[in-house]
Amino acid sequence: MRDAVSTSPPRPGSAAPPDPALAEAAAAALERLRTAAPLVQCITNTVVANVTANVLLAVGASPAMTDIQGEGGVFAELADGLLVNTGTPSAEQRGAAYEAVGARSRAGRPWVLDPVAVGALPVRTALARDLLAFRPAVVRGNASEVIGLAGGAGGRGTDATDDVDAARGAAAELAARAGCAVAVSGPVDLVRSAGGTVVRVPHGSALLTRITGGGCALGALTAAFTAVAEDPAAAAVAATTVYTLAAEDAAGAAGGPGSFAVALLDRLHGITPEQVAARARLVREEDDR
Repeated sequence: MRDAVSTSPPRPGSAAPPDPALAEAAAAALERLRTAAPLVQCITNTVVANVTANVLLAVGASPAMTDIQGEGGVFAELADGLLVNTGTPSAEQRGAAYEAVGARSRAGRPWVLDPVAVGALPVRTALARDLLAFRPAVVRGNASEVIGLAGGAGGRGTDATDDVDAARGAAAELAARAGCAVAVSGPVDLVRSAGGTVVRVPHGSALLTRITGGGCALGALTAAFTAVAEDPAAAAVAATTVYTLAAEDAAGAAGGPGSFAVALLDRLHGITPEQVAARARLVREEDDR
């Protein structure tokens, strides 16, 4: 699955300097994740299941692809984090998703919705919009998916046809409707909190758009961070920061998409909280849509 991510700077005209406190919070969340090793249930795209599991293992979490009816809700009560990704929404997965998010909702525990190709295709669009009523902690997608979830047209399948700033209004609408944080992937990632604060994450590599699961794995990583971060927006910022910094390093060592995919796992395994605190250039903005 493809999600536009590159190394562009913050949006033109943004005068806000990087906020070291945001970088330190992301670093602290990574340290807690490595200590806690959260168990993350993934009801996810069958195309990316192996990539997703490897990303979680590399960073220090524990994946579980428990996605059948009769077990989805049972496991959701046990797991530390939950991802629901609409990439390949079979009838079995749809049933498991409803079970799982129902269990998390009743327990008041966080979960992450990754609305893959929503807006462009009818079955997954209806599913994702239904699941939004169960109030995910974080919605994570590309700009067109976020717009599609909010009621717009969506993109070209899994490919974004809108830029990140075009999704600011949709992100604000979803945040208000579900009380959630919204993470929008793009050349500079954007994370909007339920309260209206926006954080820009200006890291990554365009090679993330040339491997299977470049965006989908970030949804699972976000679910892992919901188990250890201070709040949903902090989880989304930490996951996006760790993932995109590792991608920058992997791109520097890679000769192309194949070696990049391997190097990304190595860098996710090797990145330290100290490196995150020193390198992350996160910018805080107030929502001005």
